[in-house]
Amino acid sequence: MATSGGRDQSQGEAVRVGAIGVGLAMEKLHWPALRQLTDRFRVTAFADVSRQTAEHFAAYAGVDMRDYSAEYRELLRRDDVDAVVILLPIPLLYEAARAALEAGKHVLCEKPPGGTLEQGQEFLELERQFPDRKLLIAENFFYRDDLRLARSLVDAGEIGKVQAMTWRMASQYVPREGSFSSTPWRQQPQYRGGPHLDGGVHMVAQIRLLCGDVQRVHGLVQHANSKMGGPSHLLLNMAFVSGAVGNYTSLHPEIPVPREESGMRLFGSNGVMQFRSGPGEETRTVVVHRADGSVQEHRVEGTDGGYYNEWRNFHDAIRHDEPILGTVAQSYKNMQSVLGGLDSAEGAGELSLDDAPGGLSEQALPLWRPRGTQGLFDGLPCRVSVA
Repeated sequence: MATSGGRDQSQGEAVRVGAIGVGLAMEKLHWPALRQLTDRFRVTAFADVSRQTAEHFAAYAGVDMRDYSAEYRELLRRDDVDAVVILLPIPLLYEAARAALEAGKHVLCEKPPGGTLEQGQEFLELERQFPDRKLLIAENFFYRDDLRLARSLVDAGEIGKVQAMTWRMASQYVPREGSFSSTPWRQQPQYRGGPHLDGGVHMVAQIRLLCGDVQRVHGLVQHANSKMGGPSHLLLNMAFVSGAVGNYTSLHPEIPVPREESGMRLFGSNGVMQFRSGPGEETRTVVVHRADGSVQEHRVEGTDGGYYNEWRNFHDAIRHDEPILGTVAQSYKNMQSVLGGLDSAEGAGELSLDDAPGGLSEQALPLWRPRGTQGLFDGLPCRVSVA
């Protein structure tokens, strides 16, 4: 594993990681974070059903093909693997996670925890069955620097009490070489909801981080994409424990869509919060419009979508028994909102989510901070400025 800077000796020996699935999610999402964390993690083994994919990973990651296995159960038998990262299609996640925990490994597993609420319940049972192992569901939006900043502003009362949320997203969704839509399991998904379960859980994670738990949902869907399986359009109305209301609309037709502003907006009693991306993929801005007409922009640069922080949390949970933010229960609640919306659209009407694991709360999640710090960004690679 190639290094990228000096080792932090205070972290002790690096956690030895076995990667199960080294396709696009590893290349585009997780490896850029791991290569910055060589003081905390070292890839010692990897598995993928495609040798070509494995060879590509070995080439850019600097790992040895002698540590490659076509079958992940062979990887799990190795004694030089402390933890695994599971980057497989949604229907395969549970079986791999269970096998890894049974083999005595800590697990960082891609979201969502299964394709159904029943499988989500099985994931919850894994936490109870293996209390000595760490299990983190990789919901990176919980860890995004701009969203953590926004949450701190909400907590500080910058826009007053949150009363409403709106968010409309619209983009063409067709198979494109080198993108996530190119994967066959997304084109013909073996799970409900298509892009809304795969990607929509991220948006629900952001909504819950900023607005609290969702108590009731009502959904409508449309099938308007012959290229990708599952409903293409989802309109989700939400009522929050706090008393706020919200609408999330996600449209993914096969035809081109004109560019438009599509970020979330929070409407509070004393102001409005707006979210912008760019310039570039690593810059995000949180804009606060106050009731007196003043505007303040909080820019976060050098942020990666939350993967770096997610891996930091995983390491600190293993080495220092720090609490995990991305628990199974938190990701279960994300998928519960999406699947509840689908149930509603299929004729169930407005649905209550009061049976969520651990109950519902006006403040759904704690705010993650780097271990041993008071500040939100101490020791992190991002840069924050206010204008």
